[in-house]
Amino acid sequence: MAKKSIEARQRKREVLHAKYAEKRAALKEAGDYAALDKLPKNASPVRLKNRCQLTGRPRGYMRHFGLSRNMFRDMALQGKIPGVTKASW
Repeated sequence: MAKKSIEARQRKREVLHAKYAEKRAALKEAGDYAALDKLPKNASPVRLKNRCQLTGRPRGYMRHFGLSRNMFRDMALQGKIPGVTKASW
């Protein structure tokens, strides 16, 4: 489990990114880089980090499922992810 403060910081960045997304796109299209510099740093999409939805783990993230490899394995073995079965040959 990730620290709650780190998860809260990530959520704050996601909210800021969503808030300024249209404005950022318009400024980029216009080429107004001075105004882009004045936007909050955390509004930038580069500062977002992919994290597991259940545990907040940043490493071993599987983008298709939104889970870390550990949680993916546990949920797949429990049958909670439709269409995923353990391979055997």
